[in-house]
Amino acid sequence: MGLFDFLTEEIAIDLGTANTLIIHKDKVVVDAPSIVAIDRNTNKIIAVGHQARMMHGKTHENIKTIRPLKDGVIADFEASEHMIREMIKSIPGLNNRFFTPSLRMVICIPSGITEVEKRAVRDSAEHAGAKEVYLIQEPMAAAIGIGVDVQEPKGNMIIDIGGGTTEIAVVALGGIVCDKSIKVAGDIFTNDIAYYMRTKHNLFVGERTAEEIKIQVGAALDELDNPPDDMAVQGRDLLTGKPKQVVVNYKEIARALDKSIIRIEDAIMETLSNTPPELAADIYNSGIYMAGGGSMLRGLDKRISMKTDLPVYVAEDPLRAVVRGTGMALKNLDKYNFLSR
Repeated sequence: MGLFDFLTEEIAIDLGTANTLIIHKDKVVVDAPSIVAIDRNTNKIIAVGHQARMMHGKTHENIKTIRPLKDGVIADFEASEHMIREMIKSIPGLNNRFFTPSLRMVICIPSGITEVEKRAVRDSAEHAGAKEVYLIQEPMAAAIGIGVDVQEPKGNMIIDIGGGTTEIAVVALGGIVCDKSIKVAGDIFTNDIAYYMRTKHNLFVGERTAEEIKIQVGAALDELDNPPDDMAVQGRDLLTGKPKQVVVNYKEIARALDKSIIRIEDAIMETLSNTPPELAADIYNSGIYMAGGGSMLRGLDKRISMKTDLPVYVAEDPLRAVVRGTGMALKNLDKYNFLSR
């Protein structure tokens, strides 16, 4: 332990397309939407996280809301840097210090990320006050968060369905053996629902309403054991221009999401077909693990299980599995030597 270690604070960040989560001292201290509201005239940040989310889709011409991350990577460098900085400032225990502590960060990134995109994440973190930055790949963080021993010579398959990307990976011996990252995830599901409402019901709904439909009545199968109640949806009638309401059920949403789910299934089958035979045998015995917000879609685990003929297990609290794993990696930096700096 170094002389000035008490001046260093350690935080783990899951920088997601939809939500950003931060762990400090083994606790999730920030869980906020990855969204920023900016004043167009002054270019100043007005709100970050939950407050900016409430403004999303309801702004006038002087305010714009930005999602700085797209498909799991930084799309707007300046906005993401501000967002990270503001979220770090909101951590209880860091903001009332007499002096600013230096920060050691572990940040998780999608597995299909390029070197340029890695650089952007690292630079954003350094500008937000990080002295040391470690990067961990999302499937690896998800596996650790689920409770899989990633260091042992045994194959495990992880599917992490986030907001921007679906990460599918087979991990063994502390590394990713084969992986596939596709840009079909929660955001695409939301867009599919909005498109379906437009084409089938002539109802124009915003992103927030489409996401609400996904959460309330979203499904991957049109036959569920415990179906959700039908949902009344309000929006604008495309024919008359008047506000109107329609009632949707989970079977309709399952049809709306079908094409995107087929793309995820194809990516899973492709990853399985690239898996070395010894690891395939391990996966046959242990099954597939799912994490991320998208894995909470009703019936998705059952549908993937039917497609692969393998048991599928959804992590408990799947939304936080990745950040939990990132936090564990932070506590065991010496043990997990696959973290890149």
